[in-house]
Amino acid sequence: MLIDISTSRSGTPEDQAAPTRRQHDDAPETEALFRRLAALPEGPERDAVRDELVTAWLPMAHRIAGRFRDRGESIEDLRQVAALGLVKAIDRFDPDRGAFESYAVPTITGEVKRHFRDRMWALRVPRRVQELRNKVRVARRELTQNPGSPEPSIAAVAAHTGLTEEEVSTGMEALDSFSTLSLDAEMSSGADGYSLADTLGAADSSYDVVIDRESAKEGLRRLPERERAILYMRFFEDMTQSRIADRLGISQMHVSRLISRSCARVRDEVLAERTARRPHGPRPGTTR
Repeated sequence: MLIDISTSRSGTPEDQAAPTRRQHDDAPETEALFRRLAALPEGPERDAVRDELVTAWLPMAHRIAGRFRDRGESIEDLRQVAALGLVKAIDRFDPDRGAFESYAVPTITGEVKRHFRDRMWALRVPRRVQELRNKVRVARRELTQNPGSPEPSIAAVAAHTGLTEEEVSTGMEALDSFSTLSLDAEMSSGADGYSLADTLGAADSSYDVVIDRESAKEGLRRLPERERAILYMRFFEDMTQSRIADRLGISQMHVSRLISRSCARVRDEVLAERTARRPHGPRPGTTR
């Protein structure tokens, strides 16, 4: 159900001819309407009474939405959320349990707060962390309300809120999680400008090379001297197979076979050693 947030009051010509309320009075007398609503079965007549109640209490919902303005959400959207909270309050209200206003205000306020909690965060943050963020934000504002007050330390915020320093640190980290920057966001302008993406690191493939090199050392040491020399000339001095063959006085085909055989031997030894180090569980159907 969408609520027309531009509508503040409706009724029959007789209702419009009745004395109007004060301009800022948003708590109308609707007890009789609520009792009538509770007594009616589902149908067009009940829907009409429900719509009349929504219209009557909509100014109050708009006032509650106004408390949350300037927090990153448009006032029109906040009013729509508050109006949906008002509908929920009307549907759940029992007129035998007190005044509607006492029930509706926390219901509508909770609906708006849930909207901020569930829809406005750029990153999904656990509710506990959101609560820590709010406590830290309020504490920092209170501690710096006097002109010239320095930025409070983590210890000062913890003492003010009763939280641990670790909880304060978590809340302060969450202060920057409400909104995010695009990776294309410019971090510096001018000729030497760069984007946020330029500051991000990347996986270094050299780590894999180091691991492979260390794993192959022992196998290389166990090779015959001539094969070690051939591998060194080929992979460290970047010599062609033809030049290696000329230096050693053998054919290029023989050099190629020696390189393939040596590499396969070292690789097999490394793989066998890794397999031997890998922990083995008991075979299926057996116990240790």
